[in-house]
Amino acid sequence: MGFDEEWSAFRSQAAERQATSMQLNQLPADASGPTGGDSGTFGSTPGQKKAAANTIENELEGATKRATEWADVASNSAITAFDGWDTAAGLKKVQETWDQQVRVLMGRLNGEKYALRGANGFIEGNDLDIRSQFGPLAPHDPLPPSWQGRV
Repeated sequence: MGFDEEWSAFRSQAAERQATSMQLNQLPADASGPTGGDSGTFGSTPGQKKAAANTIENELEGATKRATEWADVASNSAITAFDGWDTAAGLKKVQETWDQQVRVLMGRLNGEKYALRGANGFIEGNDLDIRSQFGPLAPHDPLPPSWQGRV
């Protein structure tokens, strides 16, 4: 096999590999949404976000606080029982580390709760902002009824 034949074979193999891995930035003709058949909706609804935030507030935060208080009582009891021993100092260090981790967890839960509650307003605000930027291009396009009076 000569150089030209070998080079031609390599080029066709490379073209075949590229053709199978190419991604088009459009939907197939029969697809209806962003994932090729999805309805085009977000992964959760405003109601689901609100329910998740309420679960964090009403269940997880309270359960975490109760577990922390229970652990603190047990740890304090053990520290008192081992008073004067190195074990008491070790238990105190463990308790301090535990309390610090609980504060971080509670902060994270609180942040997630507020993020869930704020996500709907943030997304809607971005939509309104983008629409206002495109407004001059399509001045004949009326606002959806739910957006009227917001821009």
